[in-house]
Amino acid sequence: MRATAANARSLSRKNPATHRSAGSVTTRATHPRTQAIAPSMAPTASCYALSDFSSHHHRSGVRLVASALPSPPSGSGGSDKTKPRLAFFVSGGGSNFKAIHAKMLDGEIDAEVAAVVTDVPGCGGEAYAVSHAIPTLTYPIPKKGGFPGLTKEELVASLVELNVDYVILAGYLKLIPAELVKAFPRKMLNIHPGLLPAFGGKGMFTGPTVHFVDEEFDTGPILAQRVVPVYPTDSYPHVAARVLKQVAARVLKQEHQVYPEAVSALVDGRITWRDDGIPIMWSAH
Repeated sequence: MRATAANARSLSRKNPATHRSAGSVTTRATHPRTQAIAPSMAPTASCYALSDFSSHHHRSGVRLVASALPSPPSGSGGSDKTKPRLAFFVSGGGSNFKAIHAKMLDGEIDAEVAAVVTDVPGCGGEAYAVSHAIPTLTYPIPKKGGFPGLTKEELVASLVELNVDYVILAGYLKLIPAELVKAFPRKMLNIHPGLLPAFGGKGMFTGPTVHFVDEEFDTGPILAQRVVPVYPTDSYPHVAARVLKQVAARVLKQEHQVYPEAVSALVDGRITWRDDGIPIMWSAH
């Protein structure tokens, strides 16, 4: 059984054998697999039809699409309550959202998309959701007119009514409100294109970090990381914009691998928590 640790500091004091590679940092765990102990979270809401939900939400911050279409396949915005339901937050093209959704459609991740939330109406991630008949929500209320959005309270209420089990941030650039963090404790993941905690903020391309979300930027417990090699020619001050793009592309490739793995572990209950608050992700086999 293999557990993926965030970094060397997350390893147990028993010093199990550690294997490092350019792609990941893994720990060989010696204790048997257990069920995740993250507390049961979300308040539940009654099942709904899209038309019923629409009648309760008259603000245009909630947009429901294709309510008359047949039930979509597994992994999209259907109503199969046997699967965990995810809400994705996007601000741009949503490449990580698309990568995870593709794994759902292939049956590799046992979950479905309940909604997509964006702060940029019309962005690529939202357009993809609309094309797959997935409900979309706008948060926060845009400063420019034309797209009324949701308040913090309305956002939480909407996700509860949509029966969302987990929240997945996929390139969402706004700070998550404390109300949402409290509503989804240990149920919300983010991916950052740097090796946290040393390289938080913008502009670092040394490998992606998947972490749980708290009320600050990039400070939640680290779940998984991938190391991307940075070559001497990538280093400042001799770096060119073309090389930076190459590094970013290498990081993004790893994001599309590690984030689906982390989401799969989350919805399968393959994450346990140590007494010191460090999450451990167990392999599926």
